[in-house]
Amino acid sequence: MKTLIVYTSQTGFTQRYAEWLAEEMKADILNLKEAQKKDEKYFDSYDAIIYGGWAMAGTVTKVKWFLDKASSWEDKRLALFCVGGGPNDSPDIEVMFNKTLNDNQKKHIKTFYCQGGFNYEKMNAPSKMAMKMFVSSQKRKKNQTEDEKKMVEMISSSYDISDKKFIAPIVEYFESEN
Repeated sequence: MKTLIVYTSQTGFTQRYAEWLAEEMKADILNLKEAQKKDEKYFDSYDAIIYGGWAMAGTVTKVKWFLDKASSWEDKRLALFCVGGGPNDSPDIEVMFNKTLNDNQKKHIKTFYCQGGFNYEKMNAPSKMAMKMFVSSQKRKKNQTEDEKKMVEMISSSYDISDKKFIAPIVEYFESEN
């Protein structure tokens, strides 16, 4: 199966996962900026297309490009993976994907989440400012639960919880479809 992985990455975590997937699946890989320059015919030769973005404020970044194209790619195997700073078992992940995909898209696009981390040093200024404001507001919040306290502590500084093992469900999904 000829597979293409398209990704966008701000701090490197999504790029790392896209590269791991491309290596494991022997897939082609394009940064979203490169993919946006391609004409429609470029994508015709692919049997499967995977889009990878990063989580921000409960959404998948720049996913609109992929979702707009997906309606003309229903004959292909499609998947969306998102990389975020929270753990893989966070209940917020399902909420995010439900908000991202409509009912028809859910029938054709399989979703996956890969925990990544935060890298404040590589964040652009607006993202860094937004995160610092969010952390500050959360620290001031009264009656925090233990989970909220842990989350605030975790996102207060850079960290990396990415692991190649988190691509396994994506690889397995595409291998099982053969």
